[in-house]
Amino acid sequence: MKKMVAVFLVFALLLPAVFAQGGAETAAPATTAAPAAVKEQKQVIKVTTKFVDNEQTAKSLVKFVNGVNSRSNGSLELQLFTGGTFPIGKDAMELVVNGGDVMTIDGINFLADYVPDYDPMANGPFMYTSFDEYLAMTKTQLVQDLNAQAIKKGIHVLSLDWVFGFRSMMLKKPVLKPEDMKGLKIRVPESPVYTYTLQAMGASPIAMSYPDTYSAIDQGVIDGVEGSILTYYGTKQYERVKEYSLTRHILGVSSVAISEKCWQKLSENQRNIITEELAKATKDNLDETNKLEAGYAKELQEKYGCHFHEVDAPAFQKAAAVVYTKFPKWTPGIYDKLQAELVKIRANLKK
Repeated sequence: MKKMVAVFLVFALLLPAVFAQGGAETAAPATTAAPAAVKEQKQVIKVTTKFVDNEQTAKSLVKFVNGVNSRSNGSLELQLFTGGTFPIGKDAMELVVNGGDVMTIDGINFLADYVPDYDPMANGPFMYTSFDEYLAMTKTQLVQDLNAQAIKKGIHVLSLDWVFGFRSMMLKKPVLKPEDMKGLKIRVPESPVYTYTLQAMGASPIAMSYPDTYSAIDQGVIDGVEGSILTYYGTKQYERVKEYSLTRHILGVSSVAISEKCWQKLSENQRNIITEELAKATKDNLDETNKLEAGYAKELQEKYGCHFHEVDAPAFQKAAAVVYTKFPKWTPGIYDKLQAELVKIRANLKK
C-alpha cells in the first residue's frame, strides 16, 4: 500500500511539468535559473588634449583615465594623448562628429563650430569675473539646451567645467592699454571670437595650434601668446617671454566631449564609470587650479624673473564690446539672455 502511495505522489509532482510542455497557458514553474550575466564589450577610446604633461589639466586627466581603466575591469581602455600627439582642436572635433571612438578635451570654441551659441557663453570677452559665475552658468537651462543641440550634431558633451584660469597676455613687453597692443602679433586659438577679441583690443592676432607657438616666438613669427597663469607656467613660455599683462579678457575653460555614436555603444555601467570618474577629475582640476594660481604667480616672478602688470581693464572692456556684434550665427538676443542669467547668478552667489 505504501509503495502505491509513493508512486501516486511522484506522478502528481510530475503531472504539471507534462502539461506545461503541451500548452502555453500552463503556469510557469515557481523558480527559474538566473540568466547568465551579459559580458560587456570592450571599448577602446582615445582621449586627446592640447595640454602638455606639466599642466594641471593633463595631470587631472591622468587621474580620470587611470580611474576609469581600473574600475572597468578591462571593459574600457581609455588611451590618453597629451600635447597634441593625437589630433586636437578642429581635427579632433571632426573625429567626434563623424562617430570616432574619441574623447576630446579642448576649447569650447570647437563646440561652437557646430553650436554657435557656445561661443558667447564660454568665450565672450569680459563675460565673467569669477570661476563661480561661469560654473553656475553651465548648470542653467540655457546651457543644457545647447548640450541637447550638440547631441543632434553627433557630440555628447560630458563636461564644460574644466577651468584653467583667466587668459592674459604673455609678451616681450607690457601692455597696459589698447594702444600698447598696436602691431603686436599674438597667437590665438583657431576661433573667430578670439580673433575678433584680440583685434578689438588692438593686436594683430595669428591663429595657430599651441604646440607651434614655441618655434613661432623664437623665429619672430609672433610676439607672444595669450593664456592663463597655469598655461604660462606649465608650457614654460616664461623661458621666451617675461611680461605678463593681466587683461583677464576671456576665461580659460575646456569642454570634455565624446562621440554620441561611441557613447551609445557603451553599457549603462560603462557610462556610469566614465561619468563618476570624470566628476572626480573635474573637481581635482578646479581645486588644484585654485591652489596653484597664486603659487605659480609668485614663482614666476621670484624664480623666473617674470613681471606681472595690472592694466586699464575698463578701456579694454570698452574696446572689446564690439565683438558681440560680429556673429550673425549667434542667436539674436543671446548676449542679453546671458546677462539676465548672470544677474540671477550674482545675486545667488552673494547670499
